[in-house]
Amino acid sequence: MSSSFVTLHTPQLTHLDELVALDQCCLGGLWTKDGYGRELQSPNSHFWVLSSHFTQTLIGCGCFWEILEEAHITLLMIDPQYQGQGLGQLLLYGLLRDAVNRKLERATLEVRVSNQPALSLYRKFGFQVAGQRKGYYKQTGEDALVLWRSSLHSPQFQQELSTWKQHINERLANNHWQFSILNQ
Repeated sequence: MSSSFVTLHTPQLTHLDELVALDQCCLGGLWTKDGYGRELQSPNSHFWVLSSHFTQTLIGCGCFWEILEEAHITLLMIDPQYQGQGLGQLLLYGLLRDAVNRKLERATLEVRVSNQPALSLYRKFGFQVAGQRKGYYKQTGEDALVLWRSSLHSPQFQQELSTWKQHINERLANNHWQFSILNQ
């Protein structure tokens, strides 16, 4: 079986319709087209997307807000037909590498208490539970866990990033993916 190619890169305004469609598919329409447009133009929002060379479409998206010395991860989504192959790890790696390059000290996020695949992913990257927000998700009333990853600027974290990249490369290769990263 031949490999498929995926590229991790920053999106453009021309990707708005694809971002909204991916959001609808993965998150049920969390953000609108106008919302994505504002975020893409905000100097404090930092996006990374995964593009499939085979389908010529976006199959994943992640975003964090730069708030003082913190990367607050607001989105991390992979098209359901591509989940479980290591692409979420690649996207999270890209977000954290970007946060390090911006000299941010920590990363935070909220995640549904029931989202075990996401919790497993975040734990692999050293995130720890820092708290819980009761009834955070308005549609379901479900609680959110607040996750925290500190010391992004430490030499140890730099080594962890390098190790994760190797593991991600191996996992993707096992699932017949090759990747490239643009805008490094």
